[in-house]
Formats: sequence, structure tokens, C-alpha cells
Amino acid sequence: MWRRRWWWWDFVVLAWSLASAGAWRTGGDYWLDDAVGLAREFDGIGAVSGGGATSRLLVNYPEPYRAQILDYLFKPNFGASLQILKVEIGGDAQSTDGTEPSHMHYEDDENYFRGYEWWLMKEAKKRNPNIKLIGLPWAFPGWVGRGENWPYAHPDVTAFYIVSWIIGAKRFHNLDIDFIGGQMVPFHLLFIFSKLLRFTLDKQELQRVRIIASDNLWEPISFLVLLDSELREAIDVIGAHYPGTTTVRNALLTQKKLWSSEDYSTFNNEVGAGCWARILNQNFVNGNMTATIAWNLVASYYEELPFGRSGLMTAQEPWSGHYTVNPPIWVTAHTTQFTQPGWYYLQVDGHLEGGGSYVALTDGLGNLTIIVETMTHGHSECIRPPLLPFIVSPQKATFHLKGSFSKVTALQVWYSKLEFASANSTLFQSLGPKNVSQGVVTLNLGLDEVYTLTTLTTGHKGSLAEPPPSHPFPSNYKDDFNIRDPPFSEAPYFADQTGVFEYFMNTSAPKDHVFTLRQVVTQRPVTWVADARNTLSVIGNYKWVNLTITCDIYIESDNGGAFIAGRVNKAGIYVGSAQGIFFWVLPDGTYRVTGDLHGENILMKGLAGVRAKSWHTLTLILTGSNASGMLNGYPLWENVTVYDPENGWAAIGTHSFELTQFDNFQVQAS
Repeated sequence: MWRRRWWWWDFVVLAWSLASAGAWRTGGDYWLDDAVGLAREFDGIGAVSGGGATSRLLVNYPEPYRAQILDYLFKPNFGASLQILKVEIGGDAQSTDGTEPSHMHYEDDENYFRGYEWWLMKEAKKRNPNIKLIGLPWAFPGWVGRGENWPYAHPDVTAFYIVSWIIGAKRFHNLDIDFIGGQMVPFHLLFIFSKLLRFTLDKQELQRVRIIASDNLWEPISFLVLLDSELREAIDVIGAHYPGTTTVRNALLTQKKLWSSEDYSTFNNEVGAGCWARILNQNFVNGNMTATIAWNLVASYYEELPFGRSGLMTAQEPWSGHYTVNPPIWVTAHTTQFTQPGWYYLQVDGHLEGGGSYVALTDGLGNLTIIVETMTHGHSECIRPPLLPFIVSPQKATFHLKGSFSKVTALQVWYSKLEFASANSTLFQSLGPKNVSQGVVTLNLGLDEVYTLTTLTTGHKGSLAEPPPSHPFPSNYKDDFNIRDPPFSEAPYFADQTGVFEYFMNTSAPKDHVFTLRQVVTQRPVTWVADARNTLSVIGNYKWVNLTITCDIYIESDNGGAFIAGRVNKAGIYVGSAQGIFFWVLPDGTYRVTGDLHGENILMKGLAGVRAKSWHTLTLILTGSNASGMLNGYPLWENVTVYDPENGWAAIGTHSFELTQFDNFQVQAS
């Protein structure tokens, strides 16, 4: 039995090797005919900003580099030319790579200028007025749960919270949200919540806003839609995350639009580009999905956070201005620059005889676009789900243009070839027009290639002057937070991991502490991943070893506490197990030095004399295996031996969810 299985796998590997060497060459004929009727309507290709804090560093880029990055993402006929932007409705909680601030920290609090998603949506609309906007909450402020770590115990409150964000987008930013999702709604509440959300939207005259459900899995929502006519009326799109290019029978039977509403999540090298190229085609070919949305838009967060560089491009150095336009940008362009939402797929099988896939779309006005991909297995694996073995061979593909396309005499050809043995990939290259002879056009397809054949002549590979060279985070950095009207609510480069740290103007403070950075979340949020019980914001270079951190702190509550830290080694969804060297002071007059964020591994403790409602200056000095701390400029503890972790970020934070202010932050590293 086992021998037979291994023999079969050896055959697959041998066949794959022969195919890769070009030893086999197959051919196939494919008919493209709009006279037989069209398939599903194409809804677009997009990406997610959020889930969470994935665009955090983008806002801190200086111009012109920030505008250039945005052009590569959103400007039509230039780069990725994205047609959909999905953003997180901030929930004050960790949601993968950090926290995004809520528009309602508390029930009686509304502020529609927190965070950067408003700005990002406006920048996307500025470049492409037709881009579709989607909102989705990954987490919620604690008050939404009414004391429970669950947002659907009071579905009317949750619906109100979501709809208030949509209203605020229009009222304060003139942004029309096109779609809204609801994630992780439990089985027994899918009926109730989707209908309640629809009712709440309609009550606010937001009939134009359409609902994506469950924005997670195909089932049980598909079954429930078939079962309940009111639910069927309430939702417009069935969205699944990481569907592996397949759907389920019930989803097809609903006759609803089917979307891969979150996909990709893969390192943005050539393999990531291969993953993206394969699923952009095969999500429709195998699963009838008419939109695919990548997580995430741009890797603009510290690379050592979870899923580093899983954006379509990379912009993680605002201090240097450096960014990279990675291969997934140009793979995206193969579809987005030559289609638009509202086009229709043609009725074709979509599978190439030698492996790989093709799709064909039309605007119904005579234009035709064909996208072909021949991604091999090892060069196109996404992070999830697992990819079953398959073989792709070099092959000849002959397309027969029928119906209204029979009069086409030439097609523009755009070509990409992903190279894995060298850094010489060909990305989105125009090959000029290719003649169509008597309705027939033939391509010789190699491996790991993408072709676009189109009647459109508007394609363009945008290029700009090289951005500045990469260099590490400054080894000497300071921020006094003295900005009267900050453009964003968060201070540059601080990446909140638990809690929310916002600019704050304290008019009752001494003159030198009027403008501060304040941790503002006072109740543990409703989370979908494990959060920490202590708030934390990291900054700097993960490779830092020897450093001196200084910061003024103001504890506002007798039950509070604050810390500064160095060599913090974990964050994002792993923040709860973060280690480092944490220097704590508590308002009961004590201090602690711990090796972990939770404060359980105590390395040193004693009396400090710190009290609430008074400013104090903390200094943490890390040199090799030695750690020392100072309070208000005087040594408080010293010669604590630390060996692990060996490196990590600098950080600030609080003992629990409480109001605490920070000022005059400075770090010196060597």
C-alpha cells in the first residue's frame, strides 16, 4: 500500500521535472464566444488595509514618496490600479499586526478623525473615483460587548456601532461606503444580525450600502440564505476568506455574488506573485468568485510583526523614504488595467490542457480581455489553505474568437515571467500587438508566466524615480509630541499593539507637558485574537541590543502603572507572550523590572516613591547582558543580568487599561 503511494508520488515528481525542462509540450484549443451568453459579472480586484494596522507606517512617509506609493496602488493604468479598497473599522484591539482606533472608544464618544483609514480612502478615491469601498470590523470597543468578550450578545448595539461608522464616513469625509461586512457572526445569530443590520441601514436611508455575509466562511450562511427569504433579501454578497479557489454547492445555488473577500496573505516575493496570479484567475475558474481581495494592501508595518511583507508592495521605512514595488503589483495590473467592474466573464471552462488557467472578459461593447497564467505548484503556494499537487507543462494555446469578437484583427499583449533561479523576472512588459488571423490567435506558454491579451490600448507600466536607499531606524530618535494640530491621531512610528496611544492636549498640565501621548482605552476591547492585559506600543529597530530609553510618564489613576521597555521580541497576535526588559513604576510607590509584558518574570523590585497625578522620568539602560534603571535622573536599580531576549523594539505601555500620559520619549541605540 505504502509502496504504491510512494510510486505514484515519484511519478508526479518525475512528470513535473520533465514538464519544467520543457520535455513535454501539449496544445489546446479554446473558444471565446459571447453569442452563447455571458457568465457572471466581474466585481473587481482589491486589497485590505487593516485586520490590523497594516498601513500604520504609510502615513508617516514624506512626500513625494507617500504619493508615489499611493499611485502604484490606486492610480488607474499606472500600477496595481486597484478597484476595491477594504478597510478595518477600528475596534481599539489587536487584530493581527496592531490596534486601530475606534470612532467610539466609549458609548458617548464619537470622533471620526482617529486613525488613518479615512485618509487612505480619500486618497484612493482621489486617484480612482470609481473605486469601491468596504468596511469590516475585526474587533470592537469593550462597551459594545456590554461586559462580555463577544460583540453579538447585543446585536442592536453592534449594528448601531457599525452603521454609525458608515454615517460618519459620509458626514465628515464625504465618503460613500459601498459594502459592509460582519465577521464571525455565530450560527444562531446569522438570521438576526444580517436582517437587523439591513434594517438599521435602511432606517438611516442607506439602502445603497450592500451587505457581505458572512465575510468569513461559505457555510452556514449559504444554507441559511437558501432557507430564509428575508435573509436572502438582506444580503447581497456571500464572501469567504481564503477559499482555496473553490466554493460549495449551496453558495452556487443562492445565485448571489460570490467573493473571495480576503485572500493571499503571502510574502510578496515571486512565490507570492505566483500565488496571487493563480488565485486571481482560478477563484473564478474553480469557484465562480467575481471579486478577490488581498490581505493586505501594502506592507507598511514593522517586518518582524506577524506576516511581515504580506502586502502587494512594501513601504516599511518612512524614516528613509525607501519602498519597493513588488511583483504582486504587476500581477494585479494584468487584470485590473484591462477590465473594470461591470464587465462580464465569458462562459468558458478556464482550465488549460497543460495546466494553468485562463479567463476572458468583455465590456459588452466589443472589447475583450484574456488573462492566462501557468503557475507551477512550488512557485504559487499561498500561505493557506494547503495546495494539492498539480502539474503544469509548457504548451501551445490557441484561442478562437467567435461572436462579436470574430472581427478582432489584433490584440495587445502584456507579459510577465517569474524567475526563481535569478532576480531577473520579467514583470508586466508590453509585447505590442499580436495579429489575429481569421479569428485565431496562438500563444506558446512557458512555466510561471502571465499573459494578458486585450483590445484595450490604455495599459501602462508606471515608473518613477528610484526612492531613497534603505537604512535602519535612526539610532538616536526623540519625540516631544508638541504638535498642536496633528494630521493623524497617532505619533509617528509608534505601532500600538494593545490599547490606543493618541496625541493629547492637556491644558491643565505644566507648560512643558501640555502636548503628550496618551493611552486612552479604559476597558478591555472585544477581540477575535488573544490580546494582552497590558497596553503596549512598540517603536524602532527590532535588531536593537544596546540602547538607552528615556520617557516622562504621568499615571492618572491610583490603580494604574506605566513602563518603558527594550528588546521587546513579540507583538501582533503574539503580543501576550512578549518578552523583553520592562521597567515598571506603580502608583503605590513601588517599581519592578520584569522579563515579560505580563510582569510575571520579576528580575528586580523595590520602592520608587512614584505617585499618581505627578510627572516622573524613567530611564532604561541596556548594555550587553546588563540592565539598569533611573528615576528622575537618579539611579534606582542597576546590574540586573539579562540574557534573553537578545534584541527587540523599544516600547511604552501601561499596567492595565487606564489613562496614562507619556512625553519626551527618546531612544539612543548603539
